[in-house]
Amino acid sequence: MTKTGALPNVSKRALVKKEILRDLKVNYVVYLMVLPVVIHFLIFNYRPMVGILMAFQDFSIARGLWDSQWVGLDNFRQFFNSIFFGRLIRNTLMISVLRLVIFFPLPIIFALCLNEVRNQYFKRIVQTISYLPFFISTVVIIGILRDFTTADGIITQIAVFFGDRGGALMARPEWFRTLFIGQHIWSQLGFASIIYISALAGIDQELYEAAKIDGAGRIKQTLYVTLPGLLPTITVLLILQIGQLMNVGFETILLMYSPATFETADVISTYVFRVGILESNFSFSTAVNLFNSIINFILIFTANAFSRRFSDTSLW
Repeated sequence: MTKTGALPNVSKRALVKKEILRDLKVNYVVYLMVLPVVIHFLIFNYRPMVGILMAFQDFSIARGLWDSQWVGLDNFRQFFNSIFFGRLIRNTLMISVLRLVIFFPLPIIFALCLNEVRNQYFKRIVQTISYLPFFISTVVIIGILRDFTTADGIITQIAVFFGDRGGALMARPEWFRTLFIGQHIWSQLGFASIIYISALAGIDQELYEAAKIDGAGRIKQTLYVTLPGLLPTITVLLILQIGQLMNVGFETILLMYSPATFETADVISTYVFRVGILESNFSFSTAVNLFNSIINFILIFTANAFSRRFSDTSLW
């Protein structure tokens, strides 16, 4: 009875193995193309995860990762009791939520507007101009922004015209979030709209013809055909954005902020950089960054669960 019952399992395993080998033989070119990506992630994403142990240690370079003193959750307690904890959480959430609420709908609106343009030549020009800032280095963008926001810069002069007191705007804490969101919109809007433009191209044109027959104008076609067609793409990207809510643009903020603007500009990622790299407090910075990653992990799972429950779209 035992041998007879085992035969189907052995046969099934052999069949699966044969199918895998056949697939590898047929699609070996595809697997070879994927191999560098897999190796990259293993070396640069998964292998460094061993360093998470430092968050629970008083890490010493001399002793190494395996012989450093174990301190448990002391680094986390130190962060939670730090005078900077409230400021870091507030600034990170404030900038992230503002970026999500203000920026996220703009590429969708921009893609919908471009979709209504019938002059293809004009449409291509607008697309090209909107994409170009994305390919400019962040350092260059912030350099341009810094020049425009000096005491006699063009943005400063416009602000003065509307009643501002003037001065270098990037040195003023109350202006930091506005400038950060503004440069993010300028540099990312065109490129972020590409995926929505691609999704619009994939909507069945027969749906528009049916809507026209039913007497729907351009607005109703957008509401009842275009937006439902975009909804799965919007949902997936929104989940991904929520999963990155605690990861504000580190490089941009690092280039923009200064001690004068720490009150509104300092976020978790920049704090980790200062403590970990500049002060060489590796254990504490690892603990702070691990806390940040756990929050992002919880956020993306929560957003995905809500999406799966209330719609047909989810990441998994």
